[in-house]
Amino acid sequence: MSEIDKRNRLGEEPFTYQTTKKGTVIISYEGKQIKIVKDAEAERLIAKIKEVEDNAIEVQLLLAKITGNFKRGNEKMGKNNRK
Repeated sequence: MSEIDKRNRLGEEPFTYQTTKKGTVIISYEGKQIKIVKDAEAERLIAKIKEVEDNAIEVQLLLAKITGNFKRGNEKMGKNNRK
């Protein structure tokens, strides 16, 4: 087991991506859009994904790394979700 994904979360493939005609990459986590990558950064990401496209875990790792640490567990809850 990899030291990077100890809990095997990337095996569930929570990240998806979509490229637009303009070359922008839209990254989603569990169906929710979390990041839009544009310009040179998007070109580098697409090139890296094409290199490892046969390995789903590597693609998931690339997407996780580019989104950064967006989930810390302290996200604010909506007005309707508070108890």
